[in-house]
Amino acid sequence: MTRKVDSRAGRPVAERDLIDVSGLLDAYTAIRPDPADPSQRVVFGTSGHRGSALAGAFNEAHVVAICAAICRHRRAAGVDGPLFLAADTHALSGPALSTAVEVFVAAGVTVILDSRDGYTPTPAVSHAILRHNAGRTAGLADGVILTPSHNPPQDGGLKYNPPHGGPAEPGITRAIERLANAALPTALRHVARIPHIRAARSPQVARYDYRAAFVAELPQVVDLAAVRAAGVRIGIDPLGGASADYWPMVLETYGLNGAVVSEAVDPRFAFMTADHDGETRMDCSSPYAMARLVDLRDRFDVAFANDPDADRHGVVTPSGGLMEPNRYLTAAVAYLFDHRPAWPAGLAIGKTMVTSALLDRLAVRLRRPLVETPVGFRWFVPGLSEGTLGFAGEESAGAVFRRLDGTLWTTEKDGFSLGLLAAEILARTGRDPSAVFAAVADAVGPSCYERLDAPATAQERARLAGVEPQDLRLDELGGEPVLSVDIASPRGERFGGVRVRTRNAWFAARPSGTEPLNKIYAESFVGPGHLQTIQAEAQKALAALSPGG
Repeated sequence: MTRKVDSRAGRPVAERDLIDVSGLLDAYTAIRPDPADPSQRVVFGTSGHRGSALAGAFNEAHVVAICAAICRHRRAAGVDGPLFLAADTHALSGPALSTAVEVFVAAGVTVILDSRDGYTPTPAVSHAILRHNAGRTAGLADGVILTPSHNPPQDGGLKYNPPHGGPAEPGITRAIERLANAALPTALRHVARIPHIRAARSPQVARYDYRAAFVAELPQVVDLAAVRAAGVRIGIDPLGGASADYWPMVLETYGLNGAVVSEAVDPRFAFMTADHDGETRMDCSSPYAMARLVDLRDRFDVAFANDPDADRHGVVTPSGGLMEPNRYLTAAVAYLFDHRPAWPAGLAIGKTMVTSALLDRLAVRLRRPLVETPVGFRWFVPGLSEGTLGFAGEESAGAVFRRLDGTLWTTEKDGFSLGLLAAEILARTGRDPSAVFAAVADAVGPSCYERLDAPATAQERARLAGVEPQDLRLDELGGEPVLSVDIASPRGERFGGVRVRTRNAWFAARPSGTEPLNKIYAESFVGPGHLQTIQAEAQKALAALSPGG
């Protein structure tokens, strides 16, 4: 199985492939989801509930039901402070924000909106929550972000961040899911709401300048003085997302030699180039979606992009083009743990179970502890909050690291600091991140990594999610003995799939939480041919899973 590349991939999105925004907004209120249809129920994946209004998967009823469930959770958990409420640039995020205000205000919750009525990145919300809660034991704040992340323009999404500022843990999301689905059939009739015009004028609606507060503290995370002094030429593409209004302020405030290649915000995302499957997807880790910035790479010393809610990054260098996410994470870790003298000794490196094992080898070389988690940034929150993780990253181009003095920055992925770090690396070492990665690969061994997506029925996805080690009959992989078959992280957290490791290779498989497919990850430290062997043997072993497995 290889990834099929559509003929439209990497090309400007054609007019005929653009969404009908007015039709989408009509569907948000007109379509009533069918609770009996699993595809139309509330499902929190690794980062909130997502779906399209056109498919009955993200409609007014969903937002009403989820917000009502969050209100119930807040009461049960004793969360009685304000709720930071924000949205990205997707077409459905605006009406969903209005719906959320109506529900929260009617429930007596104080909501905090952007003082400029602007779009707000996810890391800025996490930053605001942590800033409010610092030193408090009561009146703690939490947050909701209306965003489907890098998903296509027709999608909407809703994420809930508890008082720790990061993505909600499974126990919370399961409870919200259960309450929301119970309310879904009658949510539009039975959940109390205050019309938006009245709600917006309520004394329960406060204002906060997310942008000013967030941008003001970026020099505490990245050495912007070094970047300015070196005159690094920086190119930035917000991909039409919430960071579009932030980056000009960053460049001007700190005197950086940079340019935003496009400040366009269009809910159709008509300026995008199509992703691998011909879909419009603002995925800053995709060479097809990033074709515009890659074509401009020779104009800059380093360039980077963010997805619509700016919690992800994509780094482009003149020599290497778009860096594969694992490679940039590796370069970032190698640099950070050698250039942060104020960080406490013993800080660990955090990675998910499907992130490159280059980080495992690098951790040994750096003599740093490694913390491995299931997929989902929520698993990193305790280590970030407790001060045991210096860096946390996942293979889907999301990561965060601590401030220069070793204190907490955010408990969410942050595309701003990861992008600016690429410029700091060049400013302070004279080498861009591609060159830093090449040096690490020479030291710990070259790696070949790839993720494949396999269409899967609901039954097949459920089977994979519940797999046990004995169900996978595999003693050898790629000519090497199997060392372990893992269904949980080293700390015992269930993976929701399976990972098989040998000395020089591994593969992992898990069902997607938002799409009808299984994801198969594989890596080889031998070479491309060996990777293909690993992938073929992995698919054969997975196909042989017994129906009762």
